[in-house]
Amino acid sequence: MVVAVGKRVLDSGWIAARSTEVKLTGIQLTTTNPPSVGPKSPWMEAVVPGSVLATLVKNKVVPDPFYGLENEAILDIADSGRDYYTYWFFTTFDCKLSANQFLDLNFRGVNYSAEVYLNGHQKLLPKGMFRRHSLDVTSILNSEGSNLLAVLVHPPDHPGKIPPEGGQGGDHEIGKDVTTQYVEGWDWICPIRDRNTGIWDEVSILVTGPVKIIDPHLVSTFYDNYTRVYLEAAVELENRSSTVAGCTVNIQVTTELEGDVCLVEHLQTQYLAIAAGKCVKYTFPQLFFYKPNLWWPNGMGKQALYNVTITANIEGHGESDTWNQLFGFRKIESSIDKNTGGRLFRVNGKPIFIRGGNWIVSDGLLRLSRKRYETDIKFHADMNFNMIRCWGGGVAERPDFYHYCDIYGILVWQEFWITGDVDGRGVPVSNPNGPLDHDLFLFCARDTVKLLRNHPSLALWVGGNEQVPPPDINNALKKDLQLMPHFQTVIEGGKKLPVSTALCDYLDGTRIYIQGSMWDGFADGQGNFTDGPYEIQYPESFFKDDFYKYGFNPEVGSVGMPVAATIRATMPIEGWQIPLFNKVADGYVEEVPNPIWTYHKYIPYSKPGKVHDQILLYGLPTDLDDFCLKAQLVNYIQYRALLEGYSSHMWSKYTGVLIWKNQNPWTGLRGQFYDHLLDQTAGFYGCRSAAEPLHVQLNLATYFIEVVNTLPNDLSDVAIEASVWDLEGTSPYYKVYEDLSIPSKKTTRIAEMKYPKCKNPKPAYFLLLKLYNKSDYSILSRNFYWLHLPGGDYKSLEPFRKKKIPLKLTTQTFISGTTYEMEVLVQNRSKKPDPSRHLTDQNNFITKIQHKAAGDDYDANSELQPVLTNPQENDHDDGTRKGGFFRSLSRIFFSETDGNSTRVCEVNGSDIGVAFFIHFSVHAANAKYQEGEDTRILPVHYSDNYFSLVPGEQMRIKLSFEVPPGVTPRVTLHGWNYPGGHAVHH
Repeated sequence: MVVAVGKRVLDSGWIAARSTEVKLTGIQLTTTNPPSVGPKSPWMEAVVPGSVLATLVKNKVVPDPFYGLENEAILDIADSGRDYYTYWFFTTFDCKLSANQFLDLNFRGVNYSAEVYLNGHQKLLPKGMFRRHSLDVTSILNSEGSNLLAVLVHPPDHPGKIPPEGGQGGDHEIGKDVTTQYVEGWDWICPIRDRNTGIWDEVSILVTGPVKIIDPHLVSTFYDNYTRVYLEAAVELENRSSTVAGCTVNIQVTTELEGDVCLVEHLQTQYLAIAAGKCVKYTFPQLFFYKPNLWWPNGMGKQALYNVTITANIEGHGESDTWNQLFGFRKIESSIDKNTGGRLFRVNGKPIFIRGGNWIVSDGLLRLSRKRYETDIKFHADMNFNMIRCWGGGVAERPDFYHYCDIYGILVWQEFWITGDVDGRGVPVSNPNGPLDHDLFLFCARDTVKLLRNHPSLALWVGGNEQVPPPDINNALKKDLQLMPHFQTVIEGGKKLPVSTALCDYLDGTRIYIQGSMWDGFADGQGNFTDGPYEIQYPESFFKDDFYKYGFNPEVGSVGMPVAATIRATMPIEGWQIPLFNKVADGYVEEVPNPIWTYHKYIPYSKPGKVHDQILLYGLPTDLDDFCLKAQLVNYIQYRALLEGYSSHMWSKYTGVLIWKNQNPWTGLRGQFYDHLLDQTAGFYGCRSAAEPLHVQLNLATYFIEVVNTLPNDLSDVAIEASVWDLEGTSPYYKVYEDLSIPSKKTTRIAEMKYPKCKNPKPAYFLLLKLYNKSDYSILSRNFYWLHLPGGDYKSLEPFRKKKIPLKLTTQTFISGTTYEMEVLVQNRSKKPDPSRHLTDQNNFITKIQHKAAGDDYDANSELQPVLTNPQENDHDDGTRKGGFFRSLSRIFFSETDGNSTRVCEVNGSDIGVAFFIHFSVHAANAKYQEGEDTRILPVHYSDNYFSLVPGEQMRIKLSFEVPPGVTPRVTLHGWNYPGGHAVHH
C-alpha cells in the first residue's frame, strides 16, 4: 500500500532477547532468519517504549523490582557486566513509497547507544540518552513486503557499582555518561539494575516528499498590554532530491470553537526555490493577532491553545511534509525580587506565586505512556499546583509530558543532567568535570531544546541540581540560551544586552537559563546547600519567620505514607508490620520500621530531638489499617501547613516553594502525594486546599485567620464564617466577620481565632472556616481543621470513632462506554445545634472563570459564577476486600431517567457530630476474589476526598474513572466514624 505523507508510530509488535543468547548477526536477523517467540526461543514480547528491565518484568523473567525486596533478587549490571543487559529488539513494518517519497526511521530516545539493522543494512545510533536519531532508510526499504528491523541496544558505558551503604548515585560513575543519574540509587529509590537501558521513547517512521520540515521554532511577541501579538515562525527545509525543489510553504493558525469546528485565524503562503541536497533556514513574515486568547498557568486563567500547522508543497509532487503543534500565546519573565531576594516569575505581565513540586520520572522502568502522563499532570493540576521541576538526576521530559502540562497549565522548570552528588560535590568529590564527553552533553542539551521549545508550559532551563555544569558547558549554555531583546529584563548596568533580533539566530530566546537550582534567586542564590528540610515538622513551624531564610525554596520535603491497600498490594505480609515506637531521651520516640519499609525509603513521622511523633498524637496504632489511616491524618495536616505557611508570607518573604517531591517513580514510602499505583494520599488534598487561588486559612503560629488572594483583583462584600465544633456535636464558638475587603496579590490578616483562650476549651476540637459572598452565600473557600490545645494531642478522637453520625448520599451516575462520571451529594443528617447559624451549609461553591479576553484584568464579581461543585480534589481509600467488609444500609432507592441513574442511600446513626475524614474509593465488585486481593480501580479523579461535614452540612463530590472491560464498579465510603466501609454505588 502506498502511504500518505506523515508519521506512524511503531509501538507494538516488538520482541526482544539478550544479545548473548542470540547467535545470529543483525544482518541475518533482518534478512534470512527473522526471530519469533517460541517455547525454546530466547525471544519474548518487548516493552517499547521502556527499559530492558520492563521487558523482563513483563515476561516474568525477573520478579517485579518494586515489590517488597524482590529488587535484591535481580542481578545488578555491576555484577553481571554490560553484556547481560545488552538486548536485541525486533519488529516489522510495511511501507510502500511512491516516486519522490522518502522514509525516515526515527528514534526519539535510546539509552545508551545502538546498532540498527534494516533489511540487512547496518546504521549506528551514537551515544547519548537525550538525543533524537533520524535515519534516512529510503534506499534500503522493501516496498513490496515486510521490512525487518533489529536494534541492538547497549547500556551506559559507566554503569557503576552500588556501595554497600548505598548513597546518592551509587559510586557516581554514571555521571561520566550523558544519561539519567538516579539509576544507581538515591535516598528515595533503590538501584535500577539495568540502569534504564532500552528504547525508552517513541520509535516512528516518517514519510515525506522531496522537502522535509525540520524543527520549526515558534515565538510570540506582545505589545500594547498584550492586545497586539505577533507570531514569528522559523523553520529548516531540507531538499533531499537531486533537483531544485519549487516549494510552497504554508503556515496556518486555527483555534477550536466547538467539537470539530475550527476557526482559521491566519493562513500565509510563501514560495521558495531550494537547491538539490541543500538545507535552508526560512523565517515567515510575522503574523499579527489582535487580542488573542492567552495561555495562563493553572489558577490564573484558561489554557488557550492554537493549532499551528506548517506544510511544504512541491511543484509537480503535491504535499511533501507537514508539521503541527499546539501553541499558546504567553510571555514568561523572570527576575530576582528586590523585596524577598527570591526569583520572581511573571506570566503575561502578572506575578505568579509559585506553588508546586519536584518530579523525577513517571515510571522507574520508563514504561511511559500518554495515558499515564495525562493522569500524572491532571493530578498536579487537581492539587492547584502551578509548577513542576524536572529534577536534573531524572530525564529531559518527553513531548507527551509537556503536551499535558500545556493542557492543564503547569509551568515546567527543566533541568539538564547534572547533580551535585554525582557531578563535582560530595565526599569524596565526584566527577569534578562532569560527564566525560562535554560535546555530547551540549549536543543532547541543544537537541532537547529544539524538541521542547514550542511548549507554552516550559518556563525555564536550569543547568543542574545543587550544582552548576562545568565552566565550558555552563558558558556554552548561557550563550546558546541567551534571550531575545523582547524577553530581556534590565540588567545591572541599566541596559539590555546587545543581541540579534533574527529568530533563526536563537536556539530558544524566550526563557531564562539559570546555572543551578540553588543559584540566582533560588535558595541562598550562591549555591550553598540551603534547600530542604526533608523530614516531619510541627505544623506551626511552617508559619514562623525563621523556618526558611530565603525567598524561593526549590526543595522542601516530608513524609509520604500511602494507604494500607497499597502496602498490601506492593509488599508481602512481612511488609505489613507497622513500625516499633521506641522511647528515647527527653520523651521523644524513634520509629523502627520493618526491613521492607526501610528498603522502600520510609521517612518516619518523628524526629527525635526535634519533633515528637505525629502519628502517636492520635494514640498507638493497632495494625496496618490504623497506622495508615492515622498517617493520612498527618499527611493532610503536614502538607496543608507547609503550603499555607509559605502562602502566609507570600511576597513579603517568599516568591515560591517547590515540594520534594510530588510522586514516586516506584513504590517508595516518602515524598509523594500519590503512590506508584496512582492512588492519592491525604496529603494530596491538603495541598489542594492550601494552594487554592483564593484561600481562607488559620495561621497555626499566631491563630489569626488569614485570606490568601493570589488573583490580580480585589474582593469586596465578602465575609468569613468561623465555627468551632466539639466532639459532642455542639458549636461553642461562632464568629462571622462581615464587610471584608480582600486586596489582590496579598495575604490579609483578618482576626484572631480566640477559642483556645475561651473558658474551658476542649482539648481537641474542629474548626470550620468559610469565605463567602454576602449577597448569595456562595462559597469562595472552605477550610476544615482539627486542632488540639497547646501541648495537647488528638487522643480524644479515638473514642469519637464510635459515634454513629447519620449520612444521606444521593448519587447520580453517567456512563459512556467504560467511562464513569458520578456525582455524590453527601449530607450530614445530624441536627444542627442552632439553625439560625451556619447559613452556608449548602456549600454552593463558585468556579472561577478568568480572563475573558486578552489584556482584560480579572473582575471577581462578574467572573465568579455559583455552581453546585466543590473546588477540592482527589483521593481514595484503603481498599482490600475482606469477608463481611460492607455494612448494610438502612434504605436504598434506585431510579433511571433519561439514561442516567440516581441512587439514594442512608447510613444509619443516631449520634450528633462531625462526620470526620470521609473518603471514597472505587473497587471492582467481582463475585470471586482472594483474601487480601487489591480490588481498587485506579486511577480515580475526585473533586474532593478526606473531607469532613459538620451537622447539617452537605457537599457534592464528583468522581471520574475508567472501568476495565467486564468489571462492575463499586464505590465505597470510609471515614473516621465509618471504619467498616459503606457501599455507595454498585
